[in-house]
Amino acid sequence: MSPPLSQAEPLAFAPTPETSSPRSGDGGGDPSGAAKRGPFRPGRLVPSRARLETRLLARTFRAVDILIAAAVAVAVTALGAPIVAGLWAIAALIGLRLVGAYAFPRKQPLAAHMTRAGLALGVSLLMGIGASLATGGTQTPVVWTLLAASGAVAGAHVAWWTVIARGRAQGRLTPNIVVVGATKNAERLIEAAMRTGEVNVLGVFDDRLDRAPANILGVPVLGDTGALLDHRIMPYVDRVVIAVASTAQTRVRQLVEKLDVLPNPLHLFIDVGGAAEDDAALVRIAAGSEAPLSGSPASTRRALLKRAQDLVVAGLGLLVAGPVMLLVALAVKLDSPGPVFFRQRRHGFNNEAILVWKFRSMRHEMADASAARQVSADDDRVTRVGKFIRKTSLDELPQLFNVLTGEMSIVGPRPHAIGMKTAGVESAKLVAQYAHRHRMKPGVTGWAAIKGSRGPVDTPESVRLRVALDVEYIERQSFWLDLYIIAMTIPCLLGDRSAVR
Repeated sequence: MSPPLSQAEPLAFAPTPETSSPRSGDGGGDPSGAAKRGPFRPGRLVPSRARLETRLLARTFRAVDILIAAAVAVAVTALGAPIVAGLWAIAALIGLRLVGAYAFPRKQPLAAHMTRAGLALGVSLLMGIGASLATGGTQTPVVWTLLAASGAVAGAHVAWWTVIARGRAQGRLTPNIVVVGATKNAERLIEAAMRTGEVNVLGVFDDRLDRAPANILGVPVLGDTGALLDHRIMPYVDRVVIAVASTAQTRVRQLVEKLDVLPNPLHLFIDVGGAAEDDAALVRIAAGSEAPLSGSPASTRRALLKRAQDLVVAGLGLLVAGPVMLLVALAVKLDSPGPVFFRQRRHGFNNEAILVWKFRSMRHEMADASAARQVSADDDRVTRVGKFIRKTSLDELPQLFNVLTGEMSIVGPRPHAIGMKTAGVESAKLVAQYAHRHRMKPGVTGWAAIKGSRGPVDTPESVRLRVALDVEYIERQSFWLDLYIIAMTIPCLLGDRSAVR
């Protein structure tokens, strides 16, 4: 029942010229385009939802080292040397922490990392052998066990360093930012990024394009702040950083008010101090340790908990709903000609364009991928089977595959079609805070759904209500609220027979 992946469109950014801006910075099909895109641009841009944190990986690596040390301690204790076991394990773990073996600085070669790890492991090995001699003489099995254990931990650190290096090369561990303000302060930020490697600066935006250079230290000026609001690079951007002079407080306030509609977190780079202060400020911005000027502060723990919840619920959902999905697929195929699945491009996290899967409920030749005309009661485009699966929301079940791939969550704002219109007007233009819905992954169900805002949003008032409920959910989101929404979804669907779906 898995959707054919060969039909899915790639998520990688396709570098094509921007038509909305006089300076796109993209090379298009020109072989020299890579140079025009600047010194920070990775070969493949990864959506911000797929970004990983080095700190999280480092904690995982340390937990594995602790498990290895614990297993070795048990083995050495079984050989009759509990003091040696405890001393080696404690010395190895503390030593690795003290020498910074879990820091993984950028641009640190493998040899330098293994020198640090080898120092800690060598000292712990000598301490273990010394303790063995002090407590009754050298036992050959104990010594060989400690040697093997030290080698295992050393091998693990080669693997840890390789994972980090590969993740950075693929763009999964280095945050992407864009800078607002083609200023001297922006130049300082870019210089700090070049020194530290903490972020990839993908581009610069400035309202005063007539005075702005074509690039700053090779980083292209992509357009004005108006272009920033819907630039195709934004789904790959983790932070938007204002880099105008700190003395221009009115200008900063105006930019914050204008850019508050973005789903991307907004930060301020202060031009105070020297290079060391610039580097430290950039590290804090890259790590998300400073509260953003707009948007919700990132919580790694909350994101991990939500992802685990998604995987468990989606996995169980597919097991339970699998037979039902097979029957629905057969009914759709027999009812009318055309494919079983309907794919529609919708907005995901950070305005990323994702392909959302549904069972086809309309006649194939009348499908409306852009939602220019929303579904109404007695819609002639909907098939007989389509009416039933829409009424029962069975048409949404294939979105469990979107959850497993990480494009969607079980609970979140419902994804809307890109360019969807309400009363002839693009829905996104009816509410200034519309993009706030995209500060979280879209969901199969959501707070708005159980509060009565289901089905089409065919009036400006319904759009405003949907956005207000979605923003309320994003501000309140928690593990327990998600469980409540999941539990209430089926009763709400069964109890509401008046909603058009």
